[in-house]
Amino acid sequence: MSAQETPQEESFENSHVLDPAATADSQEQIDQEMADLHGEYRAKVESGEAKEETQPRINFAPYRSSLLRHPTKDLHHADPETIELWSPAFGERDVHILESDLTIQHNGEPIGERIVVQGRVLDGDGRPVVGQLIEVWQANAAGRYVHKRDQHPAPIDPNFTGVGRAITGPNGEYKFTTIKPAPYPWKNHHNAWRPAHIHFSLFGTDFTQRMITQMYFPGDPLFSLDPIYQSITDQKARDRLVAKYDHSVTSHEWNTGYSWDIVLTGSNRTWMETGEDEH
Repeated sequence: MSAQETPQEESFENSHVLDPAATADSQEQIDQEMADLHGEYRAKVESGEAKEETQPRINFAPYRSSLLRHPTKDLHHADPETIELWSPAFGERDVHILESDLTIQHNGEPIGERIVVQGRVLDGDGRPVVGQLIEVWQANAAGRYVHKRDQHPAPIDPNFTGVGRAITGPNGEYKFTTIKPAPYPWKNHHNAWRPAHIHFSLFGTDFTQRMITQMYFPGDPLFSLDPIYQSITDQKARDRLVAKYDHSVTSHEWNTGYSWDIVLTGSNRTWMETGEDEH
C-alpha cells in the first residue's frame, strides 16, 4: 500500500493513533511497578533499613525513557576555571528585569491563564541566596514546546516562546510572569501524559554548578500517573516540588499567582535533576 493509500486512522498524523516510537506498556503496568517500588521503599524506611530519600532514583524502571541514558558512572569533576574560559558568563547587568516576563516577548498577548510565580532561593539554613541566576522554560497553554523535537499535535502560540530568566534579589526573591502550561503526552508508555510543570535552572558561582528542577501546580490529577514525578519515592520530597496557590500574588482582572521556594541544601532541599532532561 502506498503512502497515499494509507488510511488516515493508521497514520500517526492522527493524534489518537499510538506513536510507534512509544512502548506498548500500559498505564496500569506502570502504576503497579511504581506502587511496588514505593511499597518496598516505605517498608525499608519504617524498619530502619533505609533512610528517607530526598532525590529521585537514577534507575527507576517505570521511567522507561531514562533507562538507556541515565548516568552509569560517577560524574567527572570539571575544573570551573577551565569551563569558564569557554562558557558564557552573565552578571546582573546582563539580565534585564523584563526578561522575567514571558508574556511580553512578542507583538501580541499569549493565549492562556496569565500567572505570576514567585518565591525565594534559600540555603539549607534558611538564608537567602542572593544574585542567583534563574532560568525557566515551559510548554505553552496547549502543552507544546517551541522545539523541533516536540511534535505534539497541539498549536504553537506565536506570542509565547516559553523561556525567561531573572536574578534573585537581596532576600533571595525571584518573580516570573508567564502563562500556565498545559499537560502534554510523551512516549514513556501508552497514553502517557506529563503533569503541567515549569523547568527551573539555577546557576551557582560558576557554570559547573548548574542545577535543574521542575515546579508543579497543586491538585494536578496526573501526579500519581507520572513516573518522572514518582521517581522521587518519598512523598514529602515530592510535595516540595508543588507550588502553593497564593491569592496575595494575584492581580485584579490580570493574573493568578503561585508561591514556590527553592531550598538548595539540607534535608528539606528541593529535588534537582542529575542531568538535562527535555521533559
